[in-house]
Amino acid sequence: MIRTDRLESGLTVVTESMSEARSVCIGFWVGTGSRDESAELAGSSHFLEHLLFKGTDDRSASAIAESVDEVGGDFNAFTTKEYTSFYIRLLAEHVDLGLDILSDIMWRPALRAVDLDAERQVILDEILMHADEPADEAAEQSSATLFPEHPLGREVLGTESSVAAMSADRIREFFDEHYLPGNMVVAVAGDLDHDRVVAGLAERAGGRGGGATPPRTAPDDRVSPLAVTRRATEQSHVVLAARSVDRNHPSRYALAVLNHVLGGGLSSRLFQEIRERRGLAYSVWSERVAYDDAGFLSVGLGTGPEHVEEVLDIVTSELASLGADGVTERELAIAKGNLRAETLLACEDSGARMSRIGAGMLLHGEVLTVDEVLARVEALTLDDVHAAARSLVAAPRTLSVVGAFDESDFDPGALGLG
Repeated sequence: MIRTDRLESGLTVVTESMSEARSVCIGFWVGTGSRDESAELAGSSHFLEHLLFKGTDDRSASAIAESVDEVGGDFNAFTTKEYTSFYIRLLAEHVDLGLDILSDIMWRPALRAVDLDAERQVILDEILMHADEPADEAAEQSSATLFPEHPLGREVLGTESSVAAMSADRIREFFDEHYLPGNMVVAVAGDLDHDRVVAGLAERAGGRGGGATPPRTAPDDRVSPLAVTRRATEQSHVVLAARSVDRNHPSRYALAVLNHVLGGGLSSRLFQEIRERRGLAYSVWSERVAYDDAGFLSVGLGTGPEHVEEVLDIVTSELASLGADGVTERELAIAKGNLRAETLLACEDSGARMSRIGAGMLLHGEVLTVDEVLARVEALTLDDVHAAARSLVAAPRTLSVVGAFDESDFDPGALGLG
């Protein structure tokens, strides 16, 4: 059973009771991510994700870690381009401990200058680690080509220069502006009592109030068609991407089906053709990403430099085929079955359910029931998916490459870029 409440402070609380569970998962979802930062403060949200784990005036970082370890809990966080999430999963009997710790770090973090200096080096090392991974570099470069000169095109971690220049005062100002109840959703799933959770959060809020989702400017339609980074790698890493619809668009379910058919599963066209039939790549995938006001679908793979031209021909041919003919009845049935199973299997875990209701409430302002989601997928027709495919094929397209190539090695017109 899913229930929601809104506290006087502006905090939204959503819970899902799971009588069969022995655990509870609590998540604080903040409606601010890397797109809400100025270029000067790039990486602030991710920096805060690190700093909030460094403790409060009453709890040191080691004391928090010991408390969670003692009860076998799982405590973590992640930052995206539009939100930041902090969560703890533990036995249901320890729900009060979870509320204590999360409320303390979310409302009363210490944000000490000494901790900021320590975490600064950790984050700089994290940036360097990502730079050492050519597949990550190709994906990050792809975002920059899709959304040039827009915050959605920037890396969540920030840059070496922005992180190096970050001050304790600026981090505190960013926290005070964005980490307010009106810009947060608390989601809890598991063996719980909704009223008790709501009362517990109200008691622990510490008098903070107000706040709202930060104002945002949508990206325009421009893309940077081609970006190539020459590196001495054994494989060349390629990401071909096309702009697509935002997360609230009616065609989002059709695009989920289209993504599965293209490269989202073992039976997908690209996996079967590139890996199984021709053996040109170990891994090939596609994914759909949707934001508040934009989105994209991308195809990624790593292959030998001598095979890049061939695999790009395959990808562009499959896209053209989808745009011209759509998907088959069999492909539609397989994709629907996969999405149904994926949705239902996720419901067996309190952490996954917490994520579903938290993201739904924060990003859509509502939580659809599982049956409502499945009904929307099941109602899709071949015409729905074909319309989504035609729109995708006609959208601005970009290519990101990391490997032993230069931009002059690629023909933007032949690849349909721009």
